[in-house]
Amino acid sequence: MFLVEEIARFIIIVGKGHERTEQDEMKFIKTSIGFLLLVFAGFFALTVFYSTERQPAVMQQNAFEEVIKYEPLIEQELAAYQLEEYTPLVLALMQQESKGRGGDPMQASESAGLPRNAITDPEESIRQGVEYFQRSLKYGQERKVDEMTIVQAYNMGLGYIDFVVKNGGLHTEELAKEFSMIQVKKQPDLYNCGGDKSNFRYPYCYGDFTYSSKVLENRNALTAVSEKTNDQM
Repeated sequence: MFLVEEIARFIIIVGKGHERTEQDEMKFIKTSIGFLLLVFAGFFALTVFYSTERQPAVMQQNAFEEVIKYEPLIEQELAAYQLEEYTPLVLALMQQESKGRGGDPMQASESAGLPRNAITDPEESIRQGVEYFQRSLKYGQERKVDEMTIVQAYNMGLGYIDFVVKNGGLHTEELAKEFSMIQVKKQPDLYNCGGDKSNFRYPYCYGDFTYSSKVLENRNALTAVSEKTNDQM
């Protein structure tokens, strides 16, 4: 405000025909430079603010780039079961399984009774993955469990739904650990995290007891990216 007043004062002096002293001119020059620097600093601060504000959304969008390209196909497969509303959730499942990479992005081979990664065609993977998801969803709804249990069952199998029903009907990470350990004890040589005791899952090496939490976080992030994209259109 002081800078603006000084510039205005000098203009008034000139306008009234007052003699400009060397001191007035030097003060005017310094004041003008200060004013321009202030304007530039404000412009720079605003530019940094808006670019920083948009950066997280751009980074998130890039993180889901490979998954989002499969959205039309996933929605189409879900439509066969009248479950299109679950498209964001299935996209979030894929993000957790593979980030949309590889020939079996839904990691659906084992749900079809095949060895891991036996499916090498993404379309077949999505078809099988959606079929297994709808089975998990239908069975979970019949057994009246919560959404997180249904999501966790995609990772741990439909037996997890039965286990949760017997233990209160609501998913918790502790229940997922208990179920995992039951499976580990059945086949300890198979479910041993590759012998890596530093693995965060160890010793609960059957499935991922944090799976459902991660998937729902993915869904929230995907929804945020979608809303941000729509706002910019």
